[in-house]
Amino acid sequence: MEQAMLWGVGTSAYGRFPDRRVESLAWTAVAEAVRDAGIEPGEIDAIIVGSVFGPPGVATRVQRGLGIPGVPMWTVENACASGTSAYHEAVEAVRLGRFGCVLVLGVDQMSTLFSGAIVPEATDPEGASSLPLPGLYALQAQRYVGEFGVTPDQLAAVAVKNKRNGTDNPRAQLRDAVPTVQEVLDSRMIAEPLTFLQCCPTSDGAGAAIVGGERGNPNDLRIESSVLVSGALWDHRSEEAWGYASVARAAEKAFAEAGRTSREIDVLEVHDAFTIGEIITLEALGLAPRGKGAELAPSGYTTRDGVQPVNPSGGLLSRGHPLGATGMAQLAEISWQLRGRAGARQVARHRVGLVETMGGGAAGMDGNACVITILSTQS
Repeated sequence: MEQAMLWGVGTSAYGRFPDRRVESLAWTAVAEAVRDAGIEPGEIDAIIVGSVFGPPGVATRVQRGLGIPGVPMWTVENACASGTSAYHEAVEAVRLGRFGCVLVLGVDQMSTLFSGAIVPEATDPEGASSLPLPGLYALQAQRYVGEFGVTPDQLAAVAVKNKRNGTDNPRAQLRDAVPTVQEVLDSRMIAEPLTFLQCCPTSDGAGAAIVGGERGNPNDLRIESSVLVSGALWDHRSEEAWGYASVARAAEKAFAEAGRTSREIDVLEVHDAFTIGEIITLEALGLAPRGKGAELAPSGYTTRDGVQPVNPSGGLLSRGHPLGATGMAQLAEISWQLRGRAGARQVARHRVGLVETMGGGAAGMDGNACVITILSTQS
């Protein structure tokens, strides 16, 4: 099998851009990724697009605007993990020798569709019971409060950390003054115990990556593993909180494929759509035992100058969450970190990085999908 490498990345800014065409966000990200990879558009053998709410034909319009018609192109929808699911397919295609150079694009424009929480599908159990994702994550948090004694201050500390990181990210949607723990707790209640500042914003944006084989370029990053799992059946009788098991299964496979342990990861970008999401994810990844993940942010372990920095970009809580583009934004941040190009956000140790993206819940499943990829420098 071929060794898959990450050649280049690019993103748009993230925010609310209702007056921009969704394709223009995509073209911005793709142009940067192509430049970063040092290739010409004509060298691209295939295009894979991840999008949740992109209008029909958005991938074709992007392809037309790039001026590279004729190459295979298809779209992946896998909830919040759509972008990294497309990336995973690109990695596998290069590994198997199907294509030599694949463009991956994640894009969504949420501001023209939703003013608040995403409306759940009425035919799903969650939709039938009027349970949008803020409510689902709030139930996670309530379970952790009751089972492990997680405190409101510990939940709020995740928001403070990530919003502090976001102030140094020029592409982030939210770059306001860093709130205190008390200000996070005093913000408007959305779904108890999660307040407004513990929830990601509705966003627009795009992210792109170029995946190819080994070509002798020292700037390319080695893709040590890429794993995609789907959620299993889940209900209130399950031993773990919603979302834990799918991340844990993906992590086990990703670490085995890379031949690494969680302690070898220098920097992580994980799915923090809500503060409790980061806490449970870090437990599933093995950074803390079950019930202890809430201690990581307050202790400084996951801060930018901590032992294992998590979400130096500001995460979804600061950068925003344009569903299909989120995973690609995470991938771009890890790429910049590993190459030492993250500016004021740069972490000290940056040889091995991890991205985790988890698709939201639907139809009584433990998440739609989870993608985890581990990358490293060649030095």
